Amino acid sequence: MSEFTTRTKSPFRYDIVGSFLRPAKLKDARAKFAKGEIGAADLKQVEDESIIDLIHQEEAAGLKAVTDGEFRRSWWHLDFFWGLNGVQKKILDEGYHFADEETRPESTELVGKVSGENHPFVEHFKFTRDHVSKGTQVKQTIPAPAQFLEEFLRPENQANISQFYDSLADFDHAVAKAYHQVIEDLYAAGCRTLQLDDCTWGISVNNYANLKKKDPNADTSQLKALQERFLKVNNEAIADLPADLTINTHVCRGNYHSTWAAAGGYGPVADTLFAQEDVTAFYLEYDSERAGGFEPLAQVPDDKYVVLGLVTSKSGELEDREQIIARIQESTKFHPLDHLCLSPQCGFASTEEGNILTEEQQWKKLKLIKEIAEEVLGN
Repeated sequence: MSEFTTRTKSPFRYDIVGSFLRPAKLKDARAKFAKGEIGAADLKQVEDESIIDLIHQEEAAGLKAVTDGEFRRSWWHLDFFWGLNGVQKKILDEGYHFADEETRPESTELVGKVSGENHPFVEHFKFTRDHVSKGTQVKQTIPAPAQFLEEFLRPENQANISQFYDSLADFDHAVAKAYHQVIEDLYAAGCRTLQLDDCTWGISVNNYANLKKKDPNADTSQLKALQERFLKVNNEAIADLPADLTINTHVCRGNYHSTWAAAGGYGPVADTLFAQEDVTAFYLEYDSERAGGFEPLAQVPDDKYVVLGLVTSKSGELEDREQIIARIQESTKFHPLDHLCLSPQCGFASTEEGNILTEEQQWKKLKLIKEIAEEVLGN
């Protein structure tokens, strides 16, 4: 294994995306809180206890960087948006449409100028920081700035922007600035590993595939322009940050109660996302044919890392060890083995509903990932 570089910071050879199945006591407490049967302090106590238990489980599983499982959130993205100044929760007529289900109809709306001071996620990070063992890193996950812009592409949200900003460019700059403030505050609190979760690229490849299916000669310039807009806001938000802050990104095609929202290979976004986003690593969904082949990985610079999401979080069935190893070897045709890592394709509970598998199956998946990574990828 001496041929491999030992990883001392994220991404690690065996890794996670971020969210974990909520334990029954936490789900019960959230339900009681929603009904007004318990108060915020009571809910926080259960959240605190559940997160401490999870940290112990993550460390016992051998993870080098742990998360709070996103246990204080209902959604992987909306809770962060609601924590920004000038933003509040909005109830829509319908939710996001996934392949097999429609989600809860929640979104965001602007009630003022967007800014990032005093974001609640900073305190969430501090709690996790204070309860890990010495030597264990804490990975903070937040939705990417592009994901915030994506939320305001919804027709019912677009008009909302013009109430507070003269142009989309002004809005985008304000979003990037707000994110930069949150990230600086997280860094001051001790955060050294930040992950930007970003479904916008999965949506883009899905839209590209649908457009080409209708007309092979269709004009894709508008999709490309949107990609450039998303790239710009992401890179602006993470520019001029301390050199010892590792920033990675995770890309998938939707993960809600074991169903998905988009399909399509990474090809249409590779020369934008892979070649130009200023991150250290790309955590990529690769657990099904919907993600396409490994060929687009050739666009990832050789000095950046690819975390192969070959193990699905959408079902409890345990993958075949040899098939996963074979796929890792196949990916090395397009990216160096020494810059590959292994993880689930997404979290186990991107929303509080969680995916359809048991906690026992969840931990067996991570055990398999660790065993394969140690055998194929080194320490």
